[in-house]
Amino acid sequence: MQLGLIGLGKMGGNMRERIRRAGHTVLGYDRNPDVSDVSSLHELVEQLDGPRVVWVMVPAGGPTQSVIDELAGLLSPGDTVVDGGNSRWTDDEKHAEQLAAHGIGFVDAGVSGGVWGLENGYALMVGGEKEHVERLQPIFEALKPEGPYGYVHAGKVGAGHFSKMVHNGIEYAMMQAYAEGWELLEKVDSVTSVREVFRSWQDGTVIRSWLLDLAVNALDEDEHLEKLRGHAEDSGEGRWTVEAAIDNAVPLPAITASLFARFASRQGDSPQMKLIAALRNQFGGHAVESSQ
Repeated sequence: MQLGLIGLGKMGGNMRERIRRAGHTVLGYDRNPDVSDVSSLHELVEQLDGPRVVWVMVPAGGPTQSVIDELAGLLSPGDTVVDGGNSRWTDDEKHAEQLAAHGIGFVDAGVSGGVWGLENGYALMVGGEKEHVERLQPIFEALKPEGPYGYVHAGKVGAGHFSKMVHNGIEYAMMQAYAEGWELLEKVDSVTSVREVFRSWQDGTVIRSWLLDLAVNALDEDEHLEKLRGHAEDSGEGRWTVEAAIDNAVPLPAITASLFARFASRQGDSPQMKLIAALRNQFGGHAVESSQ
């Protein structure tokens, strides 16, 4: 299958490679000419055979809207656009309607896997009409992890990004729980090797997880996280999750508290946020702030 991929950053570049390894043809465009296969969106569209499939992996909001606007004028009826970035689900219906006016299909795909996705695969949560989703099935199969799990057609347009938003909200709360436990263990004199306590939890316990494995990785690199400042940003999806909970009268005390804890981290140097920052760096390559 042939695919156009727009945005070749930390995730997009690795996604291009994984899809190519599965035997598909990928033409990538990025504003950075050093990684781009073509020089413009126009050239990308011109080189794709119809009906075309174009996957967008750019930041949410204005950058995504700009790309959608340009593609609406370049693509043809019967083509399909996939938004695989972290767009707010409320934007998906607008994008689908905008493209449908030109006869172009739209699919929203929540993508999880971070910097590890190239080797491990990407979990995919997809929203859109059945005909558009089925057309993309070979690409989804190339991107997902091996085995029966890691892909779902979650529902109609917007369902993919909504599902990914909730996934990230849960991630916030899980990371916060590990961070609070780590700080408490570090605080007491009786526990002399917090890192090894975390390592012991990796097998046979009910709290074992990939996040726990990444926490151990971070502690192996910096046992007491002394090189990090206790400051953690939020990507926006935690906020959207809390807002959606308010709109639907669904109580989310753990997720809401974990979001507020990140706000508190910006008012000082929080020990817990050192582990949150380390985990975000481990799975997503997010920037950290040095304690120096």
